[in-house]
Amino acid sequence: MNAQTLSTNATVSLIQLSVDFSEPGHYFLYAYHIIFATSAVLLSGSVVVGILKTKHLRVQNRFVFMLSTSMCDVVTGLSLYYSTLFDVQEGYPSRNGTYNILPSFLGVNLLTFMFSQFDRYCAVCYPFYYKRFVSRSLVIGVCSYCWFHTCALFQLVVNLIPVTLAKKVYAFSIATLQIVVLTNVVMTIKLFFVARHQVKRDPPSAERDSKVESLKIIIVVVITFLIFWYPAFVNIVVKQISNYGIYFQNDGTNPFLILARFNALSTSALYVWGSPALRIAVWRIGWYKILPKCTRR
Repeated sequence: MNAQTLSTNATVSLIQLSVDFSEPGHYFLYAYHIIFATSAVLLSGSVVVGILKTKHLRVQNRFVFMLSTSMCDVVTGLSLYYSTLFDVQEGYPSRNGTYNILPSFLGVNLLTFMFSQFDRYCAVCYPFYYKRFVSRSLVIGVCSYCWFHTCALFQLVVNLIPVTLAKKVYAFSIATLQIVVLTNVVMTIKLFFVARHQVKRDPPSAERDSKVESLKIIIVVVITFLIFWYPAFVNIVVKQISNYGIYFQNDGTNPFLILARFNALSTSALYVWGSPALRIAVWRIGWYKILPKCTRR
């Protein structure tokens, strides 16, 4: 009798899958989550390894920012095997959640993009002061702060205080994110005009080409990130400040979150697309052995 009771309790405690496979579309959705998570881990992981193995890349500040966001995307891709394949719902109320730790990685990228925009703006508009005051150690410290603030400090505070107070802190963090998003938008516009006017006035050189490349990458990456992430962000804000908003069975069936998580793949893909040096570094880590036909071409 005791054995049967233990077996029953163990069965009940198992986390259900995100879909029940009662419809054909469930199979496609489940397969998509598996393929997408694997692709995000492989591509973002390749970018991480490519930067770390290539000295002339990892000593440049802009690639340090790329390294930070790509590492975040690797963790995000790994987390998708849990948050999308099983019946998980983060936020308040939470169900089988991770205390909002997994969603916080999107916040890490958002903060990192903001600081990288300031970095590129200072590097192009004030090159003398930039070379003098902005060191690689400073950039590493800024990236580390983004991780610590979002994944450690904020999560520690929210998960230790009472639930009623945690909801208020969570709502305040959403309001703060609106300021960060607005800053990203303003800086993207500013960088666009910098790339269009100021850089063109510089004489042709390798340094000028590097500036143009870095500006192009950060502008496209941030715009893409905001496009994919903003629908989920708006839905969260609406649910926080009103009785409206769209609710879904779990995070695996939430199209807004599925769209937001696409940044885990698109960001690294845009890095590879926009930087020939990074593309070569990623190719040299071993993909030329896996894809020999492409090498011949």
